[in-house]
Amino acid sequence: MISVHRSEDRYRGGDEAAGIDTRHALSFGPFYDPDNLRFGPILACNEERLAPGAGFEEHPHSHTEIVTWVVEGELTHRDSAGHSTAVRAGDVAHLSAASGVRHVERNDSTDPLAFLQMWLAPLEPGGEPSYTVVPGIADSTPYALPGAGAMLHVRRLAEGERTAVADAVRLYVHVVRGRVGLGGGELGPGDAARITGARGLAAVAVAGPAELLVWELAG
Repeated sequence: MISVHRSEDRYRGGDEAAGIDTRHALSFGPFYDPDNLRFGPILACNEERLAPGAGFEEHPHSHTEIVTWVVEGELTHRDSAGHSTAVRAGDVAHLSAASGVRHVERNDSTDPLAFLQMWLAPLEPGGEPSYTVVPGIADSTPYALPGAGAMLHVRRLAEGERTAVADAVRLYVHVVRGRVGLGGGELGPGDAARITGARGLAAVAVAGPAELLVWELAG
């Protein structure tokens, strides 16, 4: 089964006066929808846009696996475990909040910043927080989150190029840019598909190149 969720239907949040524009794909904070709380381990899929100088000041997380994908610009990350780095387009950043961590996320550049952030529930609570950045991850190198029973696949397709989509209990597909044909339908930038019992699916870039993120979920 494929359930398509359009970009324009996301919940709008953030703080316009502070230069923060947020679009939530799932129930989040004051945007409560009991029928849209999570998809498997995925708790949130937020599109974030930060103006130059804007950002999220230090705040806490716990028992959450947080994966960030920068679409354009540069994201500054600092956390209470001593990590400080700049995350750029094409990098995968993974903060395992574990038993608790505090962090800062800012746009310290003079250019706009857009990124996608996905929160996943861990299989087991607790542990020590950690932070990992994989710079310029290649299409052929999936990023595993065994602590959440999940695998992230990045796909960058030329126009007309087709890629197989993994057979899985659940798949979450998010189109970063371009247009993608999937299961007889078409997804545009910011659109997502939540798929259960995937078998023999393929995605194809239509009307130009495309970039998509595919979460393969064990439960």
